[in-house]
Amino acid sequence: MAKRKRLTPAQGDYLSAPALGPSTGLGPVPIASVAGEAASVAALAELSSALQSARDEGRLIEALPIESIAAGHLVRDRIQLDEDEMGALISSLRARGQQTPVEVVKTGAGRYGLISGWRRLTALRRLHEETGEARFATVRALVIAPESAEAAYVAMVEENEIRANLSHYERARIAHRAVAEGVFDSPRAALQGLFGSVTRSKRSKIGSFMGLVEALDGDLRYPWAISEKLGLALVKRLEDGGAEDLRARLAQADPQSAEAEIAVLQAALAPAVAPPAPKPEKAAAKPLPDLTRYDITSGLVLRHWPESGRIEISGDQVDARLLGALKDWLERR
Repeated sequence: MAKRKRLTPAQGDYLSAPALGPSTGLGPVPIASVAGEAASVAALAELSSALQSARDEGRLIEALPIESIAAGHLVRDRIQLDEDEMGALISSLRARGQQTPVEVVKTGAGRYGLISGWRRLTALRRLHEETGEARFATVRALVIAPESAEAAYVAMVEENEIRANLSHYERARIAHRAVAEGVFDSPRAALQGLFGSVTRSKRSKIGSFMGLVEALDGDLRYPWAISEKLGLALVKRLEDGGAEDLRARLAQADPQSAEAEIAVLQAALAPAVAPPAPKPEKAAAKPLPDLTRYDITSGLVLRHWPESGRIEISGDQVDARLLGALKDWLERR
């Protein structure tokens, strides 16, 4: 009898197609995928280039740590800080935040020098010291790259010409200091470079004030209060050799306010009041010569000046009785 084989269940995977695995990448890539990736790369490159260009050209506003900015990078043209104006600026920053960026230049790794926006930076620092709030710990800034030190000074002056009412003295002081720092070769070059956009007359007056800065900058406490008229008069006094007198007057007066200092300067310009010259003594009038003299009696003299039509009677005998008799006689004539 033949031996029977034992049957087993059929295997489901027998002769079936192998499972499809992930693509090995050796096949052709869809055109749409290639085009999409290329567009993304191009857009990213364009964005990066635009950002770098904006940064290089000083058009990109950055948030910088407030302690990383040196406010004294340039000699400032503002020498007086109006506390009322500063109070208004602080209130605005507290309520609305910083609306206008400052301008800075990179001076090293993570370090910057202030070009313009000194009042805003000062106000933000005060707010941070007062409140400790993180929103006042950074300052919005444009990181610019001026072509030269001259360009940096011009940027500072241009902003203050727009935003601040600088006095002639403050303008002259920045021009004088820029020459002293070697930024410009001469006062004329400084005036033309910093104030080339103002009228020639105004530039000339600023140039005159540079003499005042050179002579008295270390002696004046409130020079921003000097008016144009007073300043030009002081320059004339300096040209006449009055520098030492002005310094001595300021040192002796020790003014504690702008008004007091202005009074000292005005007094120095006032002409010296000389004591009035004594009036010449009146020469005694010479008696008219007696053309005719009559000694009537003892104590009674008659004088007659025909040219002036004058008769004079004098002497001890002249009294009311004589006057009455003479009057009666004249009336009867």
